Amino acid sequence: MTAVQTLSTLAQPWASLFSDSRVVSSGVMFTHLSGLVLGGGGAVAADRASLRAVRASAAQQASHLSELRLVHRAVLWGLSITFVSGLLLAAADVETYATLPAFWIKMGLIAMLLGNGVSMQRAERALAAGTVAWRRLHADAAGVAPGNTRCSLCLIGRLRWKWPKSSSMKVGV
Repeated sequence: MTAVQTLSTLAQPWASLFSDSRVVSSGVMFTHLSGLVLGGGGAVAADRASLRAVRASAAQQASHLSELRLVHRAVLWGLSITFVSGLLLAAADVETYATLPAFWIKMGLIAMLLGNGVSMQRAERALAAGTVAWRRLHADAAGVAPGNTRCSLCLIGRLRWKWPKSSSMKVGV
């Protein structure tokens, strides 16, 4: 028995519940999309504000820093929810998702965004302690990776890549 078959067997009770219940499948999809909106939307807004804060006064920067603490927490929660709900979606049809390139690309991109969020949080803490200049936070916010990663997630999410047959939530263009 292969690893994929073993995982599929272990996930079978979840797969049955997911495919037999519109409430469960809709709830997981809603949670997944909510995490994307919370994490992605919050990150875009926070990055934009951080880019502007570099040229702001010390009082405005202090205000932005206190806001950033709250936003980063929500962003990391949102991305974590997206990651976990993505795993639940994959567990509903392990044999399909295990071989689906789009799934693994999206999981990797979410992991990259989580890593960037942690880096932003470290820069924010260093700023609060007075050990780092605003340029570090600016570099994390303006980095090519966060913006391209969010755009790639949107694009990959809309492509038709051999979507699971058993899933009650069909996605595509």
